Amino acid sequence: MTAISRRNFLRAVGLGAAGLSLSGCTSLSARSSADKSKPNIVYILADDLGYAEVGCYGQKKIKTPNIDKLADAGMKFTQHYSGNPVCAPSRCTLMTGLHTGHSQVRGNKQVGGAEGWKLGSTIGGQWPLEAGTVTVAKILKDAGYTTGAFGKWGLGRVGTTGEPDKQGFDRFYGYICQRQAHTYYANHLWSDNKIEWIEANKDGKEQVYSHDLIAKEALKFITANKDRPFFCYVPFTIPHVALQVPEDSLAEYKGKWPDPPYDGKKGYIPHENPRACYAGMVTRMDKDVGRIMSLLKKLRLDKNTLVIFTSDNGPTYAGGADSAFFESAGPLRGLKGSVYEGGIRVPFIARWPGKIKPGSETDHVSAFWDFLPTACEIIGAEPPANIDGISYLPTLLGNRRKQKTHDHLYWELGGRQGIRMGDWKLVRTRPGRKIELYNLAQDIGEQNDVGKENPKILAKMTEMLTTARTKSEVFPLPKTKT
Repeated sequence: MTAISRRNFLRAVGLGAAGLSLSGCTSLSARSSADKSKPNIVYILADDLGYAEVGCYGQKKIKTPNIDKLADAGMKFTQHYSGNPVCAPSRCTLMTGLHTGHSQVRGNKQVGGAEGWKLGSTIGGQWPLEAGTVTVAKILKDAGYTTGAFGKWGLGRVGTTGEPDKQGFDRFYGYICQRQAHTYYANHLWSDNKIEWIEANKDGKEQVYSHDLIAKEALKFITANKDRPFFCYVPFTIPHVALQVPEDSLAEYKGKWPDPPYDGKKGYIPHENPRACYAGMVTRMDKDVGRIMSLLKKLRLDKNTLVIFTSDNGPTYAGGADSAFFESAGPLRGLKGSVYEGGIRVPFIARWPGKIKPGSETDHVSAFWDFLPTACEIIGAEPPANIDGISYLPTLLGNRRKQKTHDHLYWELGGRQGIRMGDWKLVRTRPGRKIELYNLAQDIGEQNDVGKENPKILAKMTEMLTTARTKSEVFPLPKTKT
């Protein structure tokens, strides 16, 4: 039995002891008896949105009035972290409550052969979650929630153990393979485990914007389930490149700044106005956040709905996106793919009327793997044994004295490793490179390596590079060069 399999067994045992069956589907009687007073949960996940790319986190050029309004009505976290610097492993930590030193998916590993890499392919996908994986969707479903996911999946293609309906989701609509999301004018999306062809986009035509279809389906799901508890997971594809946006959104920013054309290097799509396009994409997503909030209010669900908005990792360096121009990472060092703060520290806003104090802010240190135990505490379920997450519900409710804290946070991607312990941050960029130590309280930009001045802290955290993780046969760490 592998280390990962042993962890899955222990987690399953833990859930069994908690009285959660986690069967493939929830019975009609269980759903009909679900307590309607249980809060709905809407979790909106932007794709490659930087820490400072929304107004309430300091953005000056891109308009995000609806996300800013969400912060005004809720709580803003200043020290929240994504699960990983890239897409698939970050989503895995969110679903399972395990950081990438223990999770099954630790990188963007593509499956489906050479054909699976092609845009428009129907067989592509990422490394799948195993059968029997305990996910937050399964836990909520077993508690009587209807569960839906709308956007980008990236945790297993159709026909594998990782497809959404086998991991706790009653409804899925969007991109199963995250590589297919490199175009917003896809010739197909997936509706549950069936292909939905978009004839208007056939043969490279750009008529139907996929983000609009995804947002529409999320709204339909909320409306259809207004009389029962629901978990609506909305992993939007915006603002991940390619740079593509309908003309009405482009027009909001066109001509506002100097905007040299992007030539489409390294396989991405060129654009005449890349900065205007990128800003238009973010603002278009913001409008759909507003549409979700308006629908919740119209259906009289907003007071009984926890809404979370965040991003899967830091801002990108590719595809014509200009992170320097927009100051996308704010004061943080690094971008997507980096275990420096800019690659993993993300905006995080939570709104829950009557529960979360409007306009509040917290510096509580939290991460994606904390969502699963938080959801468990909200519904009164025992979280799985042996996870890495800690519920942040006490912080949301203003009970800071009852809030437990992490001994450490851990990330890995290939040979890159990062650890946060209190205010200390350890970074290992690759095997054989010098291990760096920073004090985030004094140096949020990670500019001054203080390892020599703090040898005991350095030694302790260096040891954790090994002890904070288990081995993965699928995603091994490269051997350290001597």
